[in-house]
Amino acid sequence: MFSAIARVFRTPDLRRKIGFTLAIIAIYRLGAHVPTPFVDFPNVQSCLAQSGSTEGLLSLVNLFSGGALLQLSIFALGVMPYITATIIVQLLRVVIPHFETLYKEGQAGQSKLTQYTRYLTIALALLQSTTLITVARSGQLFGITGIADCEQVLTNDAWWAQLLMIITMTAGTGLIMWFAELVTERGVGNGMSILIFTSIAATFPSAMWSIWQARGFELFLLVLAVGILTVALVVFVEQSQRRIPVQYAKRMVGRRTYGGTNTYIPIKVNMAGVVPVIFASSLLYIPALIAQFNQTPDAEGNVPGWVSWIQQYFTTGDSPVYMAVYFLLIVGFTYFYVAITFNPVDVADNMKKYGGFIPGIRAGRPTAEYLDYVLTRITLPGSIYLGLIALIPLIALATVGANQNFPFGGASILIIVGVGLETVKQIDAQLQQRHYEGLLR
Repeated sequence: MFSAIARVFRTPDLRRKIGFTLAIIAIYRLGAHVPTPFVDFPNVQSCLAQSGSTEGLLSLVNLFSGGALLQLSIFALGVMPYITATIIVQLLRVVIPHFETLYKEGQAGQSKLTQYTRYLTIALALLQSTTLITVARSGQLFGITGIADCEQVLTNDAWWAQLLMIITMTAGTGLIMWFAELVTERGVGNGMSILIFTSIAATFPSAMWSIWQARGFELFLLVLAVGILTVALVVFVEQSQRRIPVQYAKRMVGRRTYGGTNTYIPIKVNMAGVVPVIFASSLLYIPALIAQFNQTPDAEGNVPGWVSWIQQYFTTGDSPVYMAVYFLLIVGFTYFYVAITFNPVDVADNMKKYGGFIPGIRAGRPTAEYLDYVLTRITLPGSIYLGLIALIPLIALATVGANQNFPFGGASILIIVGVGLETVKQIDAQLQQRHYEGLLR
């Protein structure tokens, strides 16, 4: 293992790519701590220390930004606008035929879709930065009332100052997008995935240290052991796949013979990735957001009953009702996202076009029905696995009072393991091109 790592740094091209990637990561983490103009940074740090943890969608956005969101830094929005834009463009392929046509056009169509994603990212960054500045200006960013410092985190309330802050945060999002593309072209791995990995990994040391300080060394070791088991489980499931055998008939083109090969269609247990967890978290934040704007008491000084019910069961994640709804939403969104990303009819048509068939299954419609049957069955354990992994931070919150950004569970561990595996595979492939022996034996 160590000799393989040494070969990585002895290879000039690979060493240069890794160095470039590390340099971009360092700049990205530095920008996460540079405050936006007209932000009272000492007040923000004081409020962060007093607020403890955030709830709902805000915690997810703060996690993906590496803690930069609540610090109101120039990279406060992080990669979340780009993630949202990518998911929206994927979903629009089902609704808008032009997007589906571009997707099937190859490299030229993919470039057009990428350009649309960039424009949508900037638009979402403008919207989210405006919302963030408005919430910070109202003094409700940290959810603390009665403390003057937390209600005055901005040093200037003038319209031009707020406009400058919005432009700065939007430009920060554009810069992050550029960094990600540079890493993809000149570095190692997928640039956006590497930056997400960096943002989440940056919160691990502080989260583990807070558990040690608050609960002692014994619970710290227990959390570490649970984390190692969780990582092993995630690696096992993420690498698991159902391989459907495919045979291609021989055909003569001129004097050459084509086909006659055996291959397979890999169907992963978790084909949806982390997207269902993001969808479910976003949807569960809506009731709390609606209740927040309907807290006006009546003549007797009581808030409406439905508002108090939502505050009791959907504001914090330690409620059994919240956990059950969260789990069911993840299962439902997993089936929904797999259905729009994997089309059995298209796969069956492509196989038929090139003379491929599944042994024992007729080409065409029977093949599509068989693929749909296998996909439906294999998605069930994948969706249950996603739901259980996403519930780990909520169970830790209910049992030991941990932060909702609990390091081992939810979206964080799925992204960390997924990006880590993909990056190691890319390094391994580049090593095999040069030395015929990879990083992993």
